[in-house]
Amino acid sequence: MGKNAVVLFNLGGPDSLDSVEPFLYNLFQDPDIFKIPVGQKLFAKIISSRRAPKVVEEYKLIGGKSPINEWTERQRSMLEEKLNQTGSRYDVYTAMRYWKPFTEEAAKKIESGNYDKVVMLPLYPHYSITTTGSSFNEWKRKYRGPEDKFIYIDHYPTHEKYIAALNQRIDETIERFPEDVRDKIHLVFSAHGTPVYLVKKGDPYSLQIKETMEAVMKARNYSHPYHLCFQSKVGPQKWLEPATDDMIKKLASEGHKHLLVIPVSFVSDHIETSFELDIEYRHVADECGIENYFVMTGLNDSPLFIEALYDLVIKNLPPE
Repeated sequence: MGKNAVVLFNLGGPDSLDSVEPFLYNLFQDPDIFKIPVGQKLFAKIISSRRAPKVVEEYKLIGGKSPINEWTERQRSMLEEKLNQTGSRYDVYTAMRYWKPFTEEAAKKIESGNYDKVVMLPLYPHYSITTTGSSFNEWKRKYRGPEDKFIYIDHYPTHEKYIAALNQRIDETIERFPEDVRDKIHLVFSAHGTPVYLVKKGDPYSLQIKETMEAVMKARNYSHPYHLCFQSKVGPQKWLEPATDDMIKKLASEGHKHLLVIPVSFVSDHIETSFELDIEYRHVADECGIENYFVMTGLNDSPLFIEALYDLVIKNLPPE
């Protein structure tokens, strides 16, 4: 029996309030997101020190650290356990882009592991140069060893089990609404935005987000009215629209009072869901007169989502 490995790629997040500023520094240093021709390290240092106090306050409201680290570790261990039930040997590692465990740590383990095949599996179902592309580029910078063993999976926006996992979470959230308003709910799909110039350059992310949304709605037989919007804008550039807070205001102005917000581009809860959607935009909803505002729990430890990851690994490995 051979020995294979899986590397799960994710963003990472600060594991304490003290790590917020260095985490932001690593983020703003990323040339795949912020293209600064000269002095990127200085730019990253200035911006991260300016933004850190505000971001620290946000993390204080969600427990003092990012939940993405624990959820990613849970996903890693669940996937490893499921893969090892096949009878073959699998090791699953995490490579975080901006915080620990860093990509370099996973790369060293793969270099010394003597694996037959290594499946490179992002925890981003939708491909963007700013997420999967950046993670793969960082891997290629850090890894020293033979590359013929790698199998790259760069997107899976309509994978049946992933769509089923989203719908299971949506159904669980609908049950939190008062029974008499459940047929009046509007589903608000909120994705992390990207600058519009990336779309013009051919970045497929926004199209793949739409594919996911349509697959979710088709699978649930278009049970409710639905909308797509984008969050987390940074900087002065034009980003994908409409913005999530604008969508909330628009729906309220049209007389819709019951919103179920679906974080569609994230597979675990972190600051963009736990603070931005569940705290910051809840204030927007309250001010607009929304009566029921619920944010879907992230996929986190969803067994259906782990089945999707398992399926992606098994189906992309050559038969033994």
